[in-house]
Amino acid sequence: MNYLAHLYLAKPTADSHFGNLLGDFGGHRHLNDIPTPVKNALDNHYLVDKFTDTHPLVKEAKQYFSPKRRRFAGVAIDVLFDHFLIQHWQRFNEQPLSDFKQTSYQLLNKRIIVMPPRMQHVVKHMTENDWFKEYETIEGVGLALDNIAARIRFTNTFTNAAEDITRHYTELDAVFLAFFPELIKHVKQRGLEST
Repeated sequence: MNYLAHLYLAKPTADSHFGNLLGDFGGHRHLNDIPTPVKNALDNHYLVDKFTDTHPLVKEAKQYFSPKRRRFAGVAIDVLFDHFLIQHWQRFNEQPLSDFKQTSYQLLNKRIIVMPPRMQHVVKHMTENDWFKEYETIEGVGLALDNIAARIRFTNTFTNAAEDITRHYTELDAVFLAFFPELIKHVKQRGLEST
């Protein structure tokens, strides 16, 4: 899952928000230096990633991407699922998305000083420029994915992934709506941040 989903699955605390994103920024390298609530949140991040990456519905979703883009379909699905979470926000959260984002940005900024440098850079840009606003449209998702493709250090055919998404939007949306409640249930059952 991508950043919005990880924050959605976090507790409403600065430590939880920090830990639930830290997994994308070399989380394990910081295990000796972080407090228990952040470590528990980091473990939750890895739980979410493992459940997502191995889930049959996510594997099904990858098949909707053309063979030339399938190698990076998991990356596209992560970003796309944030888009679908935005589209269906009221199904999963009574708090308005705008309020949730502002609270999450404030919580992240409370821990920015202890974040690894690359995470500081990303969080600063994410919170100042409201990256999740871009995920509201397929055009924004496509732009985000093209930017990711441009940062891949070798020649690839991942650009224009939005073509596959547009072609199979309804099917991919249905996969998300079937998958995300299962992910929420799994996180609650494991309760890694309840201790």
